[in-house]
Amino acid sequence: MPKISKRAQLMPVSPMRKFIPYAEAAKKKGIRVFHLNIGQPDLEMPPVVYKAIRNFKEKILPYGRSQGEIEFIQAWQKYFKNYKINFSEDEIVVTTGGSEAVVFAMIAVCDPEEEIIVFEPFYANYNGFAAIANVRFKPVTCSQEFGFRMPKKADIEKKITKKTKAILVCNPNNPTGTVYTKNEIQMLVDLALKHNLFILSDEVYREFIYTSQKHQSIAYFPKIKNQAILLDSVSKRFNACGARIGCLASKNKKVIEAAIKLAQARLSPPYLEEKILLPILKNSKSYLRQVINEYKKRRKVIIKALSSIPGAEFAQPEGAFYIITKLPIDNSEKFARWLLERYNYKGKTVMIAPATGFYATKGLGKKEIRIAYILKERDLKEAMEILKRALKSYQK
Repeated sequence: MPKISKRAQLMPVSPMRKFIPYAEAAKKKGIRVFHLNIGQPDLEMPPVVYKAIRNFKEKILPYGRSQGEIEFIQAWQKYFKNYKINFSEDEIVVTTGGSEAVVFAMIAVCDPEEEIIVFEPFYANYNGFAAIANVRFKPVTCSQEFGFRMPKKADIEKKITKKTKAILVCNPNNPTGTVYTKNEIQMLVDLALKHNLFILSDEVYREFIYTSQKHQSIAYFPKIKNQAILLDSVSKRFNACGARIGCLASKNKKVIEAAIKLAQARLSPPYLEEKILLPILKNSKSYLRQVINEYKKRRKVIIKALSSIPGAEFAQPEGAFYIITKLPIDNSEKFARWLLERYNYKGKTVMIAPATGFYATKGLGKKEIRIAYILKERDLKEAMEILKRALKSYQK
C-alpha cells in the first residue's frame, strides 16, 4: 500500500472544525449547540447583496478573469481609498477568499522550507496554509499578561535566520482581538527593512475596532511599499463567509506577477460572487457602522460574562470579534469535547475552540480557549451562562 505524502500527513486539523462530528451528534439527540467556535456571524448580509443576487440575469455563468473582473478590482480600489490606501488596478489580484490570498503570498515569497516569522497565538489556519506552501513558521509568543501586545524587538530579531523571508501579522488580530499601534507596526517595518524581509499583512478585520485606536495598515508605511503584501477579504466585513472572495495587493510587481500565475493555475475567482458583492464593496460605510455598533454591544456581553467566571483570565479585546481566555481546566481539547459529548443544561450546550491549535509552539494554549462573540446578545448571554455552569460541573 503506497503512503500518502508527508505534507498531507503533517497537515493540521482545524481546531475550529475538528469537533463538528461531536456537535452534529449532540444535535441529533435534540441538544441545541451555541457555536462560539468559529467566526461565522449571525448578522444578515447587506440588502444590496440580496438585490444583486435577484438581479443577476446572465444566461451563462462563465470563467472570469484570473486576476479578477476589472470592475471588481476597481471596487476594491474605491474601498481602499476610503481608508487612504492607494493601489492601481494592476496591483490587486482578486482571490478565492482571504485564505487563498495568504497561500498565494506565502508561495510567492518563500521557497520550500524557508521561514516566516509569526506571532502566536495566530489564526489557526495559518498552520494549514504553511503546510500547503511548504514553508516553516518561526513563532514569537505574545503574552496574555501583557495584552498579547507585540513582543520586544530583540525577541523577534533573534528568531530571524538566513532562511527567514517574511513576517506575517494579523491586525486587528484573530484570535486575540489585539489592535497593534503605529509604533508596533513601525517596529516590524524597521526589522523588515534591516533584514530585507517581506511583510504579509492580514487586514480582514480593519473596521472592527472598539477603542480609540486607529487601524494601522501596512500601506501607511511608504518605506516598506516594495516589501509589503496586503491581504484582505469580504467574508466577515459583509457577513458573506460563504462567498469566498478576497484579495492580495502589493506595489511589488514581481509579487503580483507570481500571484497572477497562481491565479491562472486555478483559472478564476468565483464570478457570481464578484458580481453580487460589487455594490457593497463600492459603498460600505453606512452598513459597516451598524455592524461595528452591534459588535461593541456583544463585546461588552462577553467581557462581563467572563469577568463573572471564577478563575477565568483574559485580556480585553480591542478589535475583531474574538477573545482568548484561560480557564481553570486541565485540557482545553478534552473540555471542548466533554461539552459536546457529556454536558448540557436544559438541553443546550456550547461549542468552543481549544487554543492549542492557535499556537505553533507545542504545549501552549492547553488551558486556553478562543471564543468568537458572533451571536446576538440574548444568545451570547445564554451561551456564556451555560459555559459558566459547565465549568463548575467539569471541575467536579
